[in-house]
Amino acid sequence: MADVLVIDGDAAFSKHLAGELEAHGLPAAHCDSMFRGMGMLHTGNYKGVVLGDDLSGGDSLAHLGAIREIPSFPEVIVVSRSRDPNMAEKAIRNGAWNYVTKPVNLQRLLVLLTRVIEFHTEKHSGQCPVSLRREGIIGNSRPLLSCLDNVAQAASSDANVLLIGETGTGKELFARAIHKNSPRRNKPFVVVDCAALPDTLAENLLFGHERGAYTSADSNSVGLVKQADGGTLFLDEVGELPMGMQKVFLRVLEGRSFRPVGGIREITSDFRLLAATNRDLGSMVDNGEFRRDLFYRLRGIRIKLPPLRLIAEDINELACKFIQRHSKRFKTASKGFSPDFLDALMNYDWPGNIRELINTIEQALSRAGNDAVLYPRHLPRAIRAQVARRALENATVPSPPPSAVLDPETFPALKVYRQQQIGDLETRYLRNLMAVTNGNIKLSCRLSGLSRARLYALLKQYDISRVPSRA
Repeated sequence: MADVLVIDGDAAFSKHLAGELEAHGLPAAHCDSMFRGMGMLHTGNYKGVVLGDDLSGGDSLAHLGAIREIPSFPEVIVVSRSRDPNMAEKAIRNGAWNYVTKPVNLQRLLVLLTRVIEFHTEKHSGQCPVSLRREGIIGNSRPLLSCLDNVAQAASSDANVLLIGETGTGKELFARAIHKNSPRRNKPFVVVDCAALPDTLAENLLFGHERGAYTSADSNSVGLVKQADGGTLFLDEVGELPMGMQKVFLRVLEGRSFRPVGGIREITSDFRLLAATNRDLGSMVDNGEFRRDLFYRLRGIRIKLPPLRLIAEDINELACKFIQRHSKRFKTASKGFSPDFLDALMNYDWPGNIRELINTIEQALSRAGNDAVLYPRHLPRAIRAQVARRALENATVPSPPPSAVLDPETFPALKVYRQQQIGDLETRYLRNLMAVTNGNIKLSCRLSGLSRARLYALLKQYDISRVPSRA
């Protein structure tokens, strides 16, 4: 089995390069189209991909994300005729291992591929910690599992971690998971809500004060930084940290020491720092809103959490867990939900992410009362309205044939016509889906965004046969 796949629109180039790699001890396969390449990647176990130019599918960089989501998680080296630095930067930002220009320096490419294979073998050697404590993190989608890999990596070191994600994606939950899987798990986990730090009391809350520091200070006070001694200090929404405190906190990070308000001696605190933000700190640095030196201190290990709309396949499991949790909390009977209820959840954008999903489930349970099953009508109207609008926006309904327009005897009712046209669209879509994926249900669910149960139901509804899968 080949370790490397060469994909380039120039068939002669891809064949020649694969032959050179083979001659130097790197088993390689080749193809000259992105469509065939994706098929080979799904059925093979490649560790590296050499992605070239002249692909019929368009810009080769547009395919980087899809390639890196292949089950074998291959690393990609882009080989291009372009010497544009912007292209090289774009490739790396999109996940490429490296960017190489044509004509190819074979020795350099061999070195890069050797490192890729060594890295891939070590990373996927089965040493991923199966005993990772999730601390309430629910889901098994690929982006989420990738984040959990990063959690395991962060937990095994003492480097600073910067968690990035939209509001409601569970940044504090991931921070707690890092702490609970680290050697500091039995020490305190202290949260600092930077958005709620008042300017006048920030130093007092963070560093504490000595007795007599001010009128009402009749005893010593231990600040949050000292409370985290031996454990983890979590700066939530660090982008909201006041500019004046950023300078003060930078010094604390550099020396792990500080002086309480009214104190004359510095004290130390051995804490591990985790920080989280929903803002673009890089842009804030460029705009003078965040200190550059503090930004560089914070971003030791960077973990980007996926928004809920990108892990829609986890919504079924999340909904079940939240319903069970709510039922246990209020000591009520658990409820089920209809397939169209789940469809509505999966077709909503969730701007508030998991936090919004939790609130929505709680509202639906409240509206359901004694009903044993949740239906779309139990969801808030705003969500149902957006789902309905999105369904119509995504459906390109063709114009009726002239005969249907001109003949009042056969002119259809709007409801009947809509159902017929949507049915035709879904039938064509599902047939194309089965053809593209060769009947691979797991891949079909990933491409379509449908749950496995919903996909099977639609195939049965439209009497579409599943193409025999090799997977």
